Amino acid sequence: MIKLELLFGIATFALWVFCLVDAIGSRSDRVRNLPKVAWIILILLFPFIGSIAWIVAGRPESTNARRSAYERSQPDFPEYDRPGRAAAVDPDQDADFLRQVRERAEAQRKQYDEQKKREREADGTAE
Repeated sequence: MIKLELLFGIATFALWVFCLVDAIGSRSDRVRNLPKVAWIILILLFPFIGSIAWIVAGRPESTNARRSAYERSQPDFPEYDRPGRAAAVDPDQDADFLRQVRERAEAQRKQYDEQKKREREADGTAE
C-alpha cells in the first residue's frame, strides 16, 4: 500500500513539474481559457487538479501534426501573417516607390564615387 502511495506521489510530482514547465514555456497568446499567469498560479496552488486542468483546458493546441515538414521547420512570426502584408495596395505607388529607391541609390553611388575621387586626389593617387 505504501509503494502504491509513493508511486502516486512520484507520478503527481512528475505531472506537476511537466505542467509547470510547459505553462511557463508556452507563448502567452496561445494559452487557452485563462491568462498564462493564472494557469501558473493554479498549477502551483493545486498541483494535481491544476495540472490536469492545464492539460485539458489550458495547454495550447498542437498544430504540428497538421503542418507540413517545411512549415514545421519555419519559425513562427505572426507579424508576417497579417492579411495584405505582401500585396501591393496601389501599383502606381509601388512604381513610384521603386523609382525613388533607384534614384536614391544612384545619388548615393555618385556621392560615394565623388568622395573616393576627392580622397584619391588628396592622397596624390589620382588616375
